[in-house]
Amino acid sequence: MSGWLDGYVTLITGGGSGVGRAVAERFVAEGANVAILGRDRDKLDEVVGACPDQFRMLAIEADVRDSDQMHAAVAETVSHFGKLDTLVANAGIWDYQRQLTRLNGKELSDTFDELFSINVKGYFLAAEAAWRELVKTRGSIVMTLSNASFYVNGGGPVYTASKHACLGLMRELAYELAPKVRVNGVACGGMNTDLRGPESLSLHERSLAASFAKRSSDAPPPPIPLHDSSTDPRDFTGSYVLLASREQSGPITGQAISVDGGIGVRGFATAAGGDHL
Repeated sequence: MSGWLDGYVTLITGGGSGVGRAVAERFVAEGANVAILGRDRDKLDEVVGACPDQFRMLAIEADVRDSDQMHAAVAETVSHFGKLDTLVANAGIWDYQRQLTRLNGKELSDTFDELFSINVKGYFLAAEAAWRELVKTRGSIVMTLSNASFYVNGGGPVYTASKHACLGLMRELAYELAPKVRVNGVACGGMNTDLRGPESLSLHERSLAASFAKRSSDAPPPPIPLHDSSTDPRDFTGSYVLLASREQSGPITGQAISVDGGIGVRGFATAAGGDHL
């Protein structure tokens, strides 16, 4: 590892699984002290327990939808490690590509409220709770974005709208918090992760990792240029390290690095989404 984050302190929301866990483990390997935040204490404790240096990782049980809990999480991180250099806003859920035509009005309303409260409001509240400490260290925010922040069919309309909103939020905060705090994003593509769906659609027990596990070994790869080479969350972590390091990316703010396996140059396979109507 490069050691680019030697002495850094990072708070990662949604750090108990998936890309959040992968980023936490990579940051520790790069020299950082890391607080991971999530709603499932068992998952958080598992991540800390698996860390080679457990004293450099802190588990915080909290809900990103609760402002008081987010402020308490920032305070606990600073109390434990002494400062805060980086916020990784990452907690999120997916709508499993549930199209508008497969949702009734109540499902759409409930799914919108739940998904936006986690995927968008959660980023807002994390940034609001952390910005004061980040100003002190001239730190940064790195947001987990998505290919759905730029392109269609990376999810259904609710998820796609939420990730477009996160892209706009990242750019706005990059302006508002400059010159003291840099704000950037990593636009990830599909990966083999424990990403869950909304409770409002009874998809909260469904996992992308389980879907990957069911694929036969001779199943065709996803229709993207790099196929399966970017399905492990660890493959996505380098961009987070780069953006968190002020020494390596000091002039960079308001930018999204696309780590999407080539979706941006290839697009998706289907020309139209409504041929079945």
